[in-house]
Amino acid sequence: MASATAPTTLSLLKTAAASTSTSARASLLPVSTSGLRATSLRGLGFSAADPLFSSHVVSKIRSFKSNGRAPRAVVSMAKKSVGDLTAADLKGKKVFVRADLNVPLDENQKITDDTRIRAAVPTIKYLISKGAKVILSSHLVRGIFLSSSGYRTILCSENCFSKELLLTAGFGVEASSYTVVCPYELKCSLIIFQGRPKGVTPKFSLAPLVPRLSELLGIQVVKADDCIGPEVEKLVASLPEGGVLLLENVRFYKEEEKNEPEFAKKLASMADLYVNDAFGTAHRAHASTEGVTKFLKPSVAGFLLQKELDYLVGAVSNPKRPFAAIVGGSKVSSKIGVIESLLEKCDILLLGGGMIFTFYKAQGLTVGSSLVEEDKLDLATTLLEKAKAKGVSLLLPSDVVIADKFAPDANSKTVPASAIPDGWMGLDIGPESVKTFSEALGTTQTVIWNGPMGVFEFDKFAIGTEAIAKKLAELSGKGVTTIIGGGDSVAAVEKVGVADVMSHISTGGGASLELLEGKELPGVLALDEVERVAV
Repeated sequence: MASATAPTTLSLLKTAAASTSTSARASLLPVSTSGLRATSLRGLGFSAADPLFSSHVVSKIRSFKSNGRAPRAVVSMAKKSVGDLTAADLKGKKVFVRADLNVPLDENQKITDDTRIRAAVPTIKYLISKGAKVILSSHLVRGIFLSSSGYRTILCSENCFSKELLLTAGFGVEASSYTVVCPYELKCSLIIFQGRPKGVTPKFSLAPLVPRLSELLGIQVVKADDCIGPEVEKLVASLPEGGVLLLENVRFYKEEEKNEPEFAKKLASMADLYVNDAFGTAHRAHASTEGVTKFLKPSVAGFLLQKELDYLVGAVSNPKRPFAAIVGGSKVSSKIGVIESLLEKCDILLLGGGMIFTFYKAQGLTVGSSLVEEDKLDLATTLLEKAKAKGVSLLLPSDVVIADKFAPDANSKTVPASAIPDGWMGLDIGPESVKTFSEALGTTQTVIWNGPMGVFEFDKFAIGTEAIAKKLAELSGKGVTTIIGGGDSVAAVEKVGVADVMSHISTGGGASLELLEGKELPGVLALDEVERVAV
């Protein structure tokens, strides 16, 4: 197996990964954690297998050094958590909880995946146990996934789409008012939306969620027919301590996504304090995620949001080393920020998915009919050079599984990465690559994975992705911190049945990507800070 930048062996890889003193790699400076307080979460749905979970994000200063440039410091401030609020703070108080209950429903309005509902339960249960009156808010948007076989129903991640022309993998569909392409993790997939809420729209109601939510909480959840107004205010007034009121879809109002202050004020007027547990929408400055914090104090993070920050910020910024990042997906353009950010932090970077063919072509290899972003060839070269300069072992697959068409029943064969014939396209990494990637991962103590290794929706081209999922499960059992950074990687570990053994499964789509890119999330920035770290 060869590195993308220079020949290497596994022994050299281990040596490079073990070295953390190089000035080209990020230097992580420890800071005082005296202000951090652990919060017991037994009975709230979190496993003892979550070694990094705390009631706060650990504040860190990351000092980055690179050739010819002065160090720059990035400060990540700890946010106040719902775990900091005691019974004295919560008993009898009306708490506005913004959750992410955006679950997929079938044609009969039945929930097909309740993951996001279950993820919201620990925060709600904690508030109930302290005698709070919970006012629960969420949105719901549905979409149908169509690959060339058109067989799978999914949920598009949180407004992370844009209308555009889909011309990839040999087929194209012109975007209509209800056809959009999701740039995050859906590769050559078409999302045909059944519309978005325009006013009160029954098919987007949160009503189908009430039975499952009530079952998980062990109480009868009350459902409001609106999210603001006199009738809702009456329901709030009659809510008992330990009760839960589910508001109607907050996106029934266009003012929600516009973050209009008056709408945010109406939402806030019903409550005494605010909890944001909707990580999937934290990258959006909406009325219910950012606007309400201007009218409600305290405004704190829920357990789910806090856990996401602990892993995607805390563990990634100060990992147990060696630290490996696995980045897949179809396009370099959708992962530029993630790759550049991880190059500042990781020891090993493994690349897979459709993006590898842009890197291959940038190195002068022929790629047949594989997906290539011609306008990103120079960028691919630059990223390879950056990895070399920073001492990061960047590995590309040495062999690939190719197909004569983009279809589940395509003819396929495995060839070296340097021998893809005309008329064939790469749709998965090959067995030699799986072996080498697995050996490299075996040297690590922390791994983050974002993006599949191939078109895993097609069984014939899912082997590489599934093998990586199984390897991470094995490493988790050995004490390695394994973080699944959202998107199709989550679907992959769930498909293989190993999601429960991973250290952390991110619930975000676009939010996970933006956080990994080092971007600030409006929904997080708006929350109360615990303390500033004196340097």
